[in-house]
Amino acid sequence: MRIGNLSGRLTVFTEHGAVDVEKASGGRFGPDPQAAYHAWADFLGWAKDADLSNASAFDTADLGSPTPTPTQLFAMGLNYREHAAESNLAAPDKFPPVFTKFRTAISGPVGTVTLPEGGHTDWEVELVVVIGRRAERVSAADAWSYVAGLTVGQDISERILQTEGPAPQFSMGKSFPGFAPMGPWVVTVDEFDNPDDLELGCAIDGESMQHSRTSNLIFPVPQLIEGLSATLPLLPGDVIFTGTPAGVGIGRNPQRWLQPGEELVSYITGIGELRQRFARA
Repeated sequence: MRIGNLSGRLTVFTEHGAVDVEKASGGRFGPDPQAAYHAWADFLGWAKDADLSNASAFDTADLGSPTPTPTQLFAMGLNYREHAAESNLAAPDKFPPVFTKFRTAISGPVGTVTLPEGGHTDWEVELVVVIGRRAERVSAADAWSYVAGLTVGQDISERILQTEGPAPQFSMGKSFPGFAPMGPWVVTVDEFDNPDDLELGCAIDGESMQHSRTSNLIFPVPQLIEGLSATLPLLPGDVIFTGTPAGVGIGRNPQRWLQPGEELVSYITGIGELRQRFARA
């Protein structure tokens, strides 16, 4: 199943188009896309037998983030060995470094992002995990049962602010407006033959920049959930950016940054794609 946010309303997407959940459920579920994760078991039970035949066409420009207001947004650093190497940093051996992207950076799958003036703005395609029920001290063996679904994310990063001292400002450099696009929808785990092995990548104006598989994660999704939930509870609707593979701009020689007018297309096979165009401040 694919669920998401169409013009601010909770929507199920089928092969025939979009179904408004509030209307289809007779008001059992409201229009708020984020609220579905707080009633995830009930929502899945309804959707299993719901009549979703009354689907309509939609414009992808009207899609918002399928998780527009998560309580917590976690992001993992250096979780692919090749990316750690291109960053001239050691790969983590116990757990990846964790940071956040502030909630006002969240945007939908299609849109325009304003480049910070004088910055070095970079791209990082990532698999994003959405939590479906409270997870506290969860074992890796049970972790997938706590996942509502998966979506595509871009951890867009302004490298100058991110790395300026005396201590790095990771969260600030990664939280300008539009720097956390997600979508186009959340795909439930049962839709994947193997949710631990998905192809992902991104391209700028058709030129491939990143290409890998999530099976190359140093710490795969179950271990991330186990490690995070050992310290604090993960709440319904929380999101986890799982890390990016090699191919980012800061790791290139010469380094390369996003420019006004360029279009960044990011994808994960079995989920869909994001499209961000960049504009001058």
